[in-house]
Amino acid sequence: MLTEPDEDLMVRYQGGEVRAFEVLLGRHRKPVYNFILRYVGDKETAEDLLQETFMRVIKGAEAYKRQAKFTTWLYTIARNLCVDQTRRRKHRKHASLDAPMAADEDSGTLLDVVAGNEMPSDRKTVNKQLHAKLQQAIATLGDEQREVFLMREFLDMPFKQIAEVVGVPENTVKSRMRYALEKLRLELDEYKDLAKAAP
Repeated sequence: MLTEPDEDLMVRYQGGEVRAFEVLLGRHRKPVYNFILRYVGDKETAEDLLQETFMRVIKGAEAYKRQAKFTTWLYTIARNLCVDQTRRRKHRKHASLDAPMAADEDSGTLLDVVAGNEMPSDRKTVNKQLHAKLQQAIATLGDEQREVFLMREFLDMPFKQIAEVVGVPENTVKSRMRYALEKLRLELDEYKDLAKAAP
């Protein structure tokens, strides 16, 4: 069962096999949590939305159709919950994405390309600065651009699947990604020499 495709597991769960849902939960819990956390920027809210996402999977299991890719369905649920949460919080100041990310060492980032404990301390300092600046830059993206960027860069979703999750044409998704990358480039431009100069 551990090697079965998600869609087969979901069909098994529809048939009453609880173990199939446990496998799906184990497989997708962490990536969904990381996506939600980066979207909402707050650990407590992310944990609540993660629980709500999987509760909706349970409640909506009967409605799941085998021809739908499970991850598309799952991330559509998670994304919709994030959008609703963001709308509810619009009147409050937007939360910074770098604060929870610094505390969550298990979650990967775009700057995790440098591996190993042997990293020189000056490189670590530069990486921390770049990481914090990147998280701030991601937080400045509009909701539509940020969700596309997170799905593409952190979840490695193809544009077609992102389009299905977001509910817009694929070309719109690509356009949002282009705008997101351009804005991030501008935000991070002052750091490019710093990154190159670091040992």
